[in-house]
Amino acid sequence: MRKYFGTDGVRGVANTELTPELAFQLGKYGAHVLTEGKENVKIVIGRDTRISGDLLEHALVAGILSAGCDALCVGVVPTPAISYLTRYLEADAGIVISASHNPMEFNGIKFFNSDGFKLNDEVELEIEKYIEGELVVETSPTGDKIGRCEYHDEAGDLYQKFVMSTIEGDLKGIKIAVDTANGAAHKVAIKTLQKLGADITSIHNEPNGININEHCGSTHPEQVAELVKIVGADIGLAFDGDADRLMAVDENGQIVDGDKIMTICGIHLNAKHQLKDHTIVSTVMSNLGFDIALKENGLRTVKTKVGDRYVLEEMRKSGYVLGGEQSGHVIFLEHNTTGDGLLTAVQLLNVMKTTGKKLSELASVMQVYPQVLKNAKIENSKKNAYQEDPVIVKRIEELEQIMAGQGRVLIRPSGTEPLVRVMLEGKNQEELDTYASELVALIEERLN
Repeated sequence: MRKYFGTDGVRGVANTELTPELAFQLGKYGAHVLTEGKENVKIVIGRDTRISGDLLEHALVAGILSAGCDALCVGVVPTPAISYLTRYLEADAGIVISASHNPMEFNGIKFFNSDGFKLNDEVELEIEKYIEGELVVETSPTGDKIGRCEYHDEAGDLYQKFVMSTIEGDLKGIKIAVDTANGAAHKVAIKTLQKLGADITSIHNEPNGININEHCGSTHPEQVAELVKIVGADIGLAFDGDADRLMAVDENGQIVDGDKIMTICGIHLNAKHQLKDHTIVSTVMSNLGFDIALKENGLRTVKTKVGDRYVLEEMRKSGYVLGGEQSGHVIFLEHNTTGDGLLTAVQLLNVMKTTGKKLSELASVMQVYPQVLKNAKIENSKKNAYQEDPVIVKRIEELEQIMAGQGRVLIRPSGTEPLVRVMLEGKNQEELDTYASELVALIEERLN
């Protein structure tokens, strides 16, 4: 059982849970584990716009240099840019300082290996063993063996060129409303879409260190939906703080989430004979309507547990090219090795341009079943205890029997926050709200 790493790196409130001391250790031991036995090691480091990014970056870099590795700091760029740049610059590893869609006071540190993939559980556990003192680094480099820090100012431009290269043609004639969540995509997303010829209007595009994700971005798509209506845009795009996820909005202001984006792009790729085995990889959180839409269009889905890393593992194992999550993490494995919000946006826009169809028409292929997601606030140490509490287990079984064949109940601990997530899906929204609220209250009562 990992102590520090969750489903997407190490996260916590900056300077209390995710301290400079821990960042130093992650840099030192992460560099050691990922590059042991190699010489002339180079690690790429990027970050989002959080005020705590400076604090953690300096500590992280110090740890990397103390391990005898060079640090290449590329500044504020999306998480998927680090995945790409690690490969493009032939680095030995990549690290992102970001807490994604979480509030400003949180931050996180996540690693990519030399191939641009997130680390597996075993590697993360090995890093933790060094932090805990179970494993020890025998010697520390001195003299000219200590690492050096360099800065790379063209990282955003390199990533922009890469994203543009994934489609043929341009996006001229498409009017786009963009919400960058005052985050890592605030420059590169606008520049990329404009370079492709789109007409752009943006909001929440002036980061100040403390306004990242603040009532904006992919967790608040209603903001860009309103902008779509005001400016008469063809589509709205909402990124999260590190731009590894995307939520879209059609010309009528209706949300087009990750499930619908995967359905649209999957049907398009399949028609071009580019979707291996007619299959899209998704998680257990995907809507029932997603499964139905795929089946009706001759496609199928393979399910994984929640987390784009697990989607990616399944994709790599079986050679699938498209996968993702309802939350907007979408992976086009032929192009990048992680969820990529800007790449996803460009692929979706390309479908609109090549088919000549409005987004509402493309999205109508999937009908969404009512789905309620509520959070029970539970201490991190007790997040898995619901599985062993007889009262909670009994109530879950009762709800499953009530909705048998017409819906489902899914309970899972958050990998990044002190929460147990309660999801109910079915045909009656009012009943789902009532059942979910009752179950959240029961979990909080029994486990707190």
